[in-house]
Amino acid sequence: MDVMSEKSAKSLVKPIISFRNVVKKFGSMVAVDNVSLDIEPGEFFALLGPSGCGKTTLLRMLAGFEVPTDGQVLIDGQDMGATSPNQRPVNMVFQSYAVFPHMTVAKNVGYGLKIDGVPAQDIETRVQEALELVQLGHLAGRMPDQLSGGQRQRVALARALIKKPKVLLLDEPLSALDAKLREAMRFELSQLQQKVGITFIMVTHDQDEALAIASRIAVMHKGGISQLGTPSDLYEFPASRFVADFIGSVNMFEGTLLKDEPDEALIGCPELAPHAIHLPHSAPGNVNAPVWVAIRPEKMNLHKNSDEPPPVRDCPAAHNVCKGVIKEISYLGDTSIFHVQLANGRLVRVSRPNRSRYDQDNYGWGETVWVSWSGSSPVVLLS
Repeated sequence: MDVMSEKSAKSLVKPIISFRNVVKKFGSMVAVDNVSLDIEPGEFFALLGPSGCGKTTLLRMLAGFEVPTDGQVLIDGQDMGATSPNQRPVNMVFQSYAVFPHMTVAKNVGYGLKIDGVPAQDIETRVQEALELVQLGHLAGRMPDQLSGGQRQRVALARALIKKPKVLLLDEPLSALDAKLREAMRFELSQLQQKVGITFIMVTHDQDEALAIASRIAVMHKGGISQLGTPSDLYEFPASRFVADFIGSVNMFEGTLLKDEPDEALIGCPELAPHAIHLPHSAPGNVNAPVWVAIRPEKMNLHKNSDEPPPVRDCPAAHNVCKGVIKEISYLGDTSIFHVQLANGRLVRVSRPNRSRYDQDNYGWGETVWVSWSGSSPVVLLS
């Protein structure tokens, strides 16, 4: 199938979730501001943003726990305006898991079916299927206080999935877990979503979590969507300073677009003077207008002391380089983070992989170094 045919086929897919010009106000405070968004069947979708950006409110409107002030929320093409939470084809896993402490694992998982009046024999069969799905079949008779945090989370997942919702909603699903377990559960959640094949929608403030799990991410800010895209799109091609800064680490430089041609652009940055930032392609904006340049720390290179700037690939030797002094080194095992102070006091962050057991000894505190980057590494932003 060619690219155009693939795009056409994708456009025919009916979204499982649609937010249409949704607004939510609490008094005079606007929590969600005119959000329109389509989520496709089978996606693992993340709503990502800082506290107070509107992501949880958006999820709660989808679940039916909040009512939009304006706009529509549609699930599988049906307007949910008059549909109560328990009648919607969604189920939610809360941040606290909300596992009943006085019930066994099996009874926790089957509780929703019991309330719905499903026959006991059918409940038993479906409970066992749901527990096997989350690898807890051997713990059906345990009490919640006999489980680890990760196991309690799986109980909550099984309880949500047993009713076979069209969409599973996850509110900060991994925030209560320690770092190592959180990393393991990211993989398990991703595997589970692929296995059951339904749409997962996750709210999180953790960028690493969203990048690791989601197929698409909506970055929210001040009640609206700042950018929507795949994890790699958001990281490599941020559309604004907010997105560049929120997704991962970044070195941001303010400058002026000095030259802009189809195969070359030059940006002057006071913090890097007398050097400039050179691009082997055109840049957005107008010549002599202000721009911002974002460069990820892992796309910067360290060089030992030199009286002259080291050669930098695909740019003139006088550009894409700066001199500084190492002020701090953070050893993280697989990588080391260097904070290099420029002559004007600005700190530049450089991330360097430790490919050898002795890499961390190559540079020391107080050492003078050169920092360089390829012309293809910077992202030029207008806002």
